[in-house]
Amino acid sequence: MKKRFQLVLLLFVFAVITYLDRNSISSLEKYIIGDLGLTDIQWGYILSAFSLAYGLFEIPTGILVDKFGPRVTLFRIILLWSLFTILTGWATGFYFLIIVRFLFGAGEAGAFPTASVVIARWFPAIERGRVQSVMWMGSRFGGALAPIISLWLANLFGWRSVFYIFGTLGIIWATVWFFWFRDEPSEIKNISDEEVTLINAGRNLKKSKHTLLPLRVIVKNGNLWALMGMYHCLLYGAYFYMSWMPKYLRNGRGIPDEDLGWMTSLPFVFGMAGCLAGGFASDYFVKRKGLTFGRRYVGMFGLVMAGICMLLGTYAEDNTVSIILLGLGLAFKDFTLPVAWAVATEIGGKNAGAVSGTMGMAGQLGSVVMAIAFGYILTATDSYEIPVRLIGCIVILGGFLWLRIDANKPILDNEELEIVSE
Repeated sequence: MKKRFQLVLLLFVFAVITYLDRNSISSLEKYIIGDLGLTDIQWGYILSAFSLAYGLFEIPTGILVDKFGPRVTLFRIILLWSLFTILTGWATGFYFLIIVRFLFGAGEAGAFPTASVVIARWFPAIERGRVQSVMWMGSRFGGALAPIISLWLANLFGWRSVFYIFGTLGIIWATVWFFWFRDEPSEIKNISDEEVTLINAGRNLKKSKHTLLPLRVIVKNGNLWALMGMYHCLLYGAYFYMSWMPKYLRNGRGIPDEDLGWMTSLPFVFGMAGCLAGGFASDYFVKRKGLTFGRRYVGMFGLVMAGICMLLGTYAEDNTVSIILLGLGLAFKDFTLPVAWAVATEIGGKNAGAVSGTMGMAGQLGSVVMAIAFGYILTATDSYEIPVRLIGCIVILGGFLWLRIDANKPILDNEELEIVSE
C-alpha cells in the first residue's frame, strides 16, 4: 500500500477517536446529570466549555503548526486531549466538570486544522477533497459508535469508565503517529521515488520562510470573513448533533432508552455518506468547472439542504421520519464539511494552518452560542422544537454565504507575501 494511503487510514482512525471522545459526554447525559445533580442550564454551559476553549486556542495552534510542523503539533494535541478525557471520569460536580471540559477543548484545539495541513503536504490538490472526505467520514463513524459503545460501557462498568477507555485509545494513537509520521513525504521510510514525485508535483507548496497571517489582512479580507461566517453557521448546526440531540430525542420526542443508542447513531451514519459524497462531488466539479465553482456551489447546496431537512424534521409527527430527516440534515452539512476545509488550505497557502485555525475558531464560537442558547431557550419556552428550528434557519443562512467565498482568491497575494516576509 502506498504511504499516502496508509496515512489516509491513520487519519481516519484519528477522526474516529476524536469523535468518540467528543460525543460520549452527550450520550451519557442522563447518568452524569443524575449523578452530579446538574440543571439544563448548567449542562448547556458544560457542553459549551469544550467549544469555547477549542475556539480560543484554534488560531494559536494553527500558527504553531505553520511554524513547527504537524507531526509534533498533532502528537501534543492528541496526548493532551486524551489525558483530559481520562480526567473527565474523575468529575465530582459542576465546577470540576466545566473546568476539565474546557481543558479538554484547549487540548484538542487545532486537531483538524493540523490534519488539514498534513493533507496539504502529503496529497496533490486533485486528491485533497476526497482525503478530507474520508477523514471526516471517520469522524462521523466515531460519532455513530459513541452513543452505542458509551451506553453499553456505562451499563456494564459505570459512566466514568467510558472516559478512561476512550482516553487510553487516544494515547495509543498518539504513540503510533509520533513514531510513524514525518512532515515531509520524502523523509518517511520505504516511500518510493515515484510517489514522492507525484506528491511534490501536485501539492503546489512554496518554499519560503515562515510568515504569520497579518491582522490587517484578516480584517480587510472579505473572502476570509465569508468563510468564517459560513463555518460559524455550519458548526452552530453540527454541534446540536454532538450535544443536545440525545436529550432532544429522549425528552422532546419521547424515545425510550432502549432505542436511544441506535437513533442517536443514525444521523452520524448518514453523515458518513455526506462526508464521502461532498469531497468527491467537489473534486469532480473542480476538475470540470474550475476551483471556484467546484467548491462554492457544492458547499452552498449542502448547507441549504441541511437547514431545510432540520426544519422539516421538527414538524414530522412520526419519530422515525423525524430522525431520518435530522439524519439527512447532518448528511448535507457533512457534504459541505470537507469542501470548507479544502478551501481553507487553498486560500491559506503557506498560512494554511492559521487560516484553518481562524475558520475553526469562528465555527467553535457558533458551537458555544448554540450549546448555551439551547439550554436557555428550552428553559424559557419548555419547547424542544423552537431551538432546533432556529438552528435550521441559521444553517440556511450559512449556505448563502458560500456565494461570497472564492477558493481561487488567496488570503495573501504575491505582493503582500513579499511585504510580510521582509
